[in-house]
Amino acid sequence: MKTVREMLQKKGNQIHSISPNRKIFEALQLMAAKDVGALLVLDAESLVGIISERDYARKVALEGKSSKDCLVSEIMSSNVMYVELDSSTDECMAFMINKKVRHLPVYNEGKLFGVISIGDVVNAVIDEEKFINEQLVRYITDKPPIKDN
Repeated sequence: MKTVREMLQKKGNQIHSISPNRKIFEALQLMAAKDVGALLVLDAESLVGIISERDYARKVALEGKSSKDCLVSEIMSSNVMYVELDSSTDECMAFMINKKVRHLPVYNEGKLFGVISIGDVVNAVIDEEKFINEQLVRYITDKPPIKDN
């Protein structure tokens, strides 16, 4: 079973973040530039929230607000859930499904270490299944022949 550590080794642990005092429009520009669906919201070095494209769509666009006038702090999710570096893919998948979140910050020894998305978790699960299938095929096809006495 893969862990968050293995997911981050594959994708990297770069953290894209923004201050809660920045305009939402700046957050959208940064998400577009980095090709990510969410940003961690950091106040100094502390994680205070997460802002996603979904937050923008539901809390700005649908309510007729302006992303150039509103601050990130006004729409960010401040109750941020996270996982540890040694959490398993199964734990992450269950957590994301049960809590209905698509992005999870990753902590290691009390420090922010990276972030994973539902896409990262799904890819890890697919990789695991592919590996298991390959091993089963190898076992079945490479088995030595039975000797006749």
